[in-house]
This record gives sequence, structure tokens and C-alpha cells, in this order.
Amino acid sequence: MMVPVLFLVTTTITVNNSMNETNGDSGSASPHILPSVLVISLLLLIFILLAVYFLRFRHHRKADVTTVDKKLPNGFLEEQGSHCCLPQLHRSEQQTVVLLPKSLPMSKYFPIPVSCLEDEYRQRSADDGKMFREEYSSLPGGYTQGTCEVANKDENREKNRYPNILPYDHSRVVLTQIDGIKCSDYINASYIDGYKDKNKFIAAQGPKPETVADFWRMIWEQKTTTIVMLTNVKERKEDKCHQYWPEQGCWCYGNVRVVVEDCTVLVDYTIRKFCVQYQGGDGFKAPRLVTQLHFTSWPDFGVPFTPIGMLKFLKKVKLVNPSHAGPIVVHCSAGVGRTGTFIVIDGMIDMMHMEQKIDVFSFVSRIRNQRSQLIQTDMQYSFIYQALLEYYLYGDTELDISSLEGHLHKLHNTLVPLDRIGLEEEFKKLTNVRIMKESMRVGNLQANMKKNRVLQIIPYDFNRVILSIKRGQEFTDYINASFIDGYRQKDYYIATQGPLAQTVEDFWRMVWEWRCHSIVMLTELQEREQDKCFQYWPAEGSVTHGDYAVELKVDTLSDSFSLRDLVLTYVPDKETRFVRHFHFHGWPEVGIPAEGNGMIDFIAAVQRQQQQSGNHPIVVHCSAGAGRTGTFIALSNILERVKAEGLLDVFQTVKSLRMQRPHMVQTVEQYDFCYKVVQDFVDTFSDYANFK
Repeated sequence: MMVPVLFLVTTTITVNNSMNETNGDSGSASPHILPSVLVISLLLLIFILLAVYFLRFRHHRKADVTTVDKKLPNGFLEEQGSHCCLPQLHRSEQQTVVLLPKSLPMSKYFPIPVSCLEDEYRQRSADDGKMFREEYSSLPGGYTQGTCEVANKDENREKNRYPNILPYDHSRVVLTQIDGIKCSDYINASYIDGYKDKNKFIAAQGPKPETVADFWRMIWEQKTTTIVMLTNVKERKEDKCHQYWPEQGCWCYGNVRVVVEDCTVLVDYTIRKFCVQYQGGDGFKAPRLVTQLHFTSWPDFGVPFTPIGMLKFLKKVKLVNPSHAGPIVVHCSAGVGRTGTFIVIDGMIDMMHMEQKIDVFSFVSRIRNQRSQLIQTDMQYSFIYQALLEYYLYGDTELDISSLEGHLHKLHNTLVPLDRIGLEEEFKKLTNVRIMKESMRVGNLQANMKKNRVLQIIPYDFNRVILSIKRGQEFTDYINASFIDGYRQKDYYIATQGPLAQTVEDFWRMVWEWRCHSIVMLTELQEREQDKCFQYWPAEGSVTHGDYAVELKVDTLSDSFSLRDLVLTYVPDKETRFVRHFHFHGWPEVGIPAEGNGMIDFIAAVQRQQQQSGNHPIVVHCSAGAGRTGTFIALSNILERVKAEGLLDVFQTVKSLRMQRPHMVQTVEQYDFCYKVVQDFVDTFSDYANFK
């Protein structure tokens, strides 16, 4: 308080001196001036004291805010250990998980009718998800619903991956006691109810090396036939889960023998099938089939960019799990965050079907009575709502090939009154996918604008193709190109525009730096008397673009496309690579190809080349890199799935592409062409066995 007093004294002196100077004689000052000065000084002192008190009070309140009142960063998931807030741990030290507060006043959030879900989601998402954070913070937290005495026993502490993520005694999975081994009935796993089914799931931590045998013993004793894995073995160079299965052949984990039967790798998840046998005192028991579905697309930080992959994954889990089986074992690293997210989405979809409403708050509160800390961040909590809204708005659009003809009949039959399933209606839903202009900052920079052929089609920042920066030249890392996922592999394609005269060197630099061996061209150089693509290859001999020389070796023409074999040379190092150029003819800028079989043959030729040259990205372009480019990629992914599974989902395939690059599959005619080509493919290979 010294500063305000000093200020007051100085002010008083200054005022008095000023008055003395004005009056010319201190002795002649008015007798009314001194009381006035004292009153003014007193008021100033009171004002300053109030200001200081207010500032100190506000600072005190700010210090009292807990970590739960703030939005947690993307990386604060259940898998993240104490390195989030502490120095790096030594290997011998156990990681911990950022815990929720022990208790918060519980607010009441009412069930939401599905008809109101879109509006409710919009309201909760406003102001950077403020209402989601408030709702999430109102959930019961901490270990208030039971004891964890067994988990805390000295013999069991090393079995816990995180010392502060423990199962309750009343809901833990109890293994059969092994004779002579104390506490051998313990595993860090809890029974969790589904929406209606008791103990539908077992939520477990990711096995540690010393608990793998216990994990397989639990699978056997609980008669589990489905394992859901929601973490990768390593993330950010940290061990998240021990690999508890053999890559191939067989392996014994304690008394359980596990044999790998099959493995299918898809873009969002991997399916592994195991033959599992238990060896008791009287020999091996009858073998059982156990399927592990391993979701691999949950990013190291945050939540999946879109819930589409998770919903497909959940549907697959439901399909493979037989009705007679024991609980579905779900695990991530700690068995609370991602695990809880998956279980809640499953439960709320069941509620949606049964009651036409959802109640996320009550369901999470209920299952937290069985395992504490389920759902670790407000981001995971809001992702649940996002997935439920996606499911409500678009439903299950997946088709078996046997029902394709009937579906097409509905799509094209627009004569039925009030028919809302028509092709235009289905396509209109796609046009509602929001274009995220705020995520196009790099392409919209002034220095990059001239590199874009069409100003409406600019790559998103999160999946744009990044080039190496030329020394001393800013903005040389940009090209109008986007990474696009394939059916089995992420970033399988590069969707780009036809090169401009000023971007040809960048085009070849992209092909070189990303080791591309296949280029698919879907436009002519000129269409309707307009330039659509600069000719970036030589008509004969070779041509040089900056540091890259391109030589034409072979140019052949088949029924519907040209095939050019090119040799690409990086001149400074004199290093060369083979590139095959597939140029499809007969696809006008406005309209579609006359028939679908030519496109089927074209896609097959590209795939054969890709299998021979490795799994580097396939460059695909038309003029702007969206309409025909998107249609080609959509068809490639759809046909590959039809061949592998006998299933197709044109709507979600195109929707997914539009979330990766704007305007992919631009017209309803192109959208209909996707269905037409699949129908032609099915007609050509009517025997399903031939699809393989």
C-alpha cells in the first residue's frame, strides 16, 4: 500500500504548490481550499484502495481455477502419462494419467430426442464447445463409487499400467485363482454394462509384458470371442500396449495357445482372427475363434477427424460378435478414455433405436460407477455427440451387392409421390458437407494464389501435400494437391489440379519427393477451346523443368486410354526413376464417359502398376482436381471394397472424399456414374467368387 500513499502525498503537494503559484502568496490562500483538497485526496485514496482490492480478488479467483475448468489440450488423453505436466520419467518409473476431479456438483442434463439432436449439437459446439465442457465437468469424477483394495495390494501394483487407473472391487473381473500363486485372480479390467445388456463389455488396460498370460486367460474364462483394441502398440515413441498376439504362426501365453488364422488391413482398422486353445490338466480344450478388431486411425493427439471410420468400425464389431459370446473386451492403453468413448457410442446408438432419444450424460454417469474415469476429456465427450449426430443424419448407407439393383431402382424412381430417397436427394445431402474455408490458409496466401487453377478448389491445410522449401525462397513448399485415403491405406492418392505453366516444376518436384510411380490424367489438354492442363511431358525425346528432366520412352494407345512410360531424372544428382502415365480419354469436362467398362479396365490397369511399383501415392488429376479426380478415386475405393467384402457405400465414400478435398465428385451425374460402374462390374462378374 506504499505506492498509493506516496501518490496521494505527491498529489496533495502538487495541488498545494499549484495553488500557491496561482495565488502568488501562500499566506493569502483561501481558507476553503484546504478542506476541498483533503476531501478530493480522501476520495482518491478510497478509489485506489478499492481498485487494489478488486485486482487482488480477481487474481485470487484465477488461481483457484482447476485444470478441469480449462479446456484440456488435444494431447491430454488417457494414454498420456505424467510427462504432460512433469519432467520426463525414467523407464523404471510408472506413468500416471491426468485424473478427473474427485467430486464436482452434479448437474442434471435431460435426454435429447433425436429430432432435436442437430440443434442441440450446434448449441453445445458454440463458443468453442463451452457447453460441452460445462456438461463434461458436471459428470461425477474421482474414485467415489467404491474401493480398489485388491488393485492396491503389493502383489498387484506392478500389474497396473498406470498406478492411478484401477478397477473397483465390486466390478472388477475376477480370474480363477492359480494354486500356490497369491493374488493370481487379479487383472486390471472391469465389467461395463451396455445400454440394456448387463456386463456387455469388459473395459481393460492394454496388457503389459507381465500380464499378457492373464489377459488371454481372461479371454478364455469369460468366453470372449471379440477383442476391440483402440490404441497402437507405440504412440509418440511411447509404449502404450504390449503386442499380445503373434505376427504369424502360434505362441503360448501361459496355458493359452494362440494361432494366427488371418489378418486383413484396412485404412481405419485391422482385423485379426485367432484360433485359441486352453491347455488344462487333461490336455487341450476345444479351440475357439477369437476376432480382434484393431482401430488404428485414432490420432496420437485428440480424437478422429471424422466419426465415419469409427461408426464403420463399430458396425463391424457388432457383426462379428456372435449373440452367444461372452463380454466384448475393449481396451486402449489405460482402458478408460478411448475405451469409454467406444462403449458410450455403442450404448447411445442402441438407445437411439429403442427410444428415439439419447442420454449421454446419464449413461456416462452410470458406467463410471463400474470403472472410474471413463471418458477422459471434453474432446472425447463432444466426439460422442458428433458420432451420434452423424449416425442420425445419414444412418447406415452400406449395401450388400445383392441389394444394389433394388437400391438403384429406388434412387431412380422419382415418380412415387413424396419419395425422398431419390438420387438427387441423396446427392443433396453431400452438398451440405461444409467447406472448411478457415482450413485453407496456406493456399489462400497472396504468394500462392497464382498457383491455383480454380480459386474455389484449394487444398485443406491439414492434408495438403508439402514440398521441400527451396533455399532462400519463401512459400515454395506449396502445391495445389491433397493427400487422399484409399480403401486399405492412408494417403494412397494425391489429388491435384492439372499443372499450370508456372507450376510444372512443382508438379515434377512433388512426383519426385513423394516417390510416385503412377500418374492418372483424366482431362485433355484443351476442352471446349479452353486450356485445361499444361503439357508436362514431352511429345517425344525429353524436356527439362527446373531440376527435373522428363524423357518419353513408350507411348501406346489402347481402347480408352494412352499409356506412356516416362523416365524422370533429378538433374543435380543424375538419379532416375520410372514413372507410368495413364491418360484416360473420352471423359468430357461436362458429363460422364459413355460406358463404365472402359473405366473398370482403366482402374484395373492402374492398380496392377501400383502393386508392381510399391505403395507410394498415385497422383490423380483432371483440370481442377475435384470432379473427375474425385469420381475416379471414389470408384477405385468402392470397387476394391466390393471385391474384398461384397459391400459398397457410395454415399459415405464420396462424403469422406469431400471432407479431404472440397467439391470431390461435383455433379449428381458423376455421383450416379459411381453406381453405374459398380452395377456394370457386378453384371460382368455375376459370380461372387470371381470378385476375388
